[in-house]
Amino acid sequence: MPEPVAIASGDEMLAAIGAGDAGVFARWLAGAEGRLRDSLRSFAARVDVEAVVQEALLRVWQVAPRVVADGRPDPLLRLAIRIARNLAVSELRRSRLEPVEIEALERLVETGGEISPGPDRGGDPMLRRAIEDCRRQLPRKPAEALQARLDSGGAEPDERLAERLRMRRNTFLQNVTRARRFLAECLRRRGIDVALELP
Repeated sequence: MPEPVAIASGDEMLAAIGAGDAGVFARWLAGAEGRLRDSLRSFAARVDVEAVVQEALLRVWQVAPRVVADGRPDPLLRLAIRIARNLAVSELRRSRLEPVEIEALERLVETGGEISPGPDRGGDPMLRRAIEDCRRQLPRKPAEALQARLDSGGAEPDERLAERLRMRRNTFLQNVTRARRFLAECLRRRGIDVALELP
């Protein structure tokens, strides 16, 4: 039998959620999700916060039956914040992408390698070819998710893009993150530092 998770009680919904009451969990979630997201503000430029939040909430649901009271308030929220921060740190270590790299990478892919302004980089054909080669190597689902995000140009919410691709929103966001990471690693192997390719 697994060890109990040492986290406090004080949450009246704890017992019901621990017993598997999805309705009570949904009510708790409605009040806790904003605070959980706020706790990840410092990671927002570096990781896909939405994916981290969804994964953290799924893990809270899974371990809720083992949460034990310690007399302090908001046990599930404190647990969610701890899980989410650990996930965010793990994601940072895994991706090794700086925020500027993510932004630069998306702009490079969106423009097909046409960099501007820049004295000598106006539409670098070698860069464009490298981006297209790396995009062709993307696994199908990450490629579809990235293309949908680029095609929408931010005009449509991720929920709608995910629905169109018949993915859950969390899966869609994970696929976008995988596509970014794959492209950055592919370009880096070719000697291209995406953070330096945009002014």
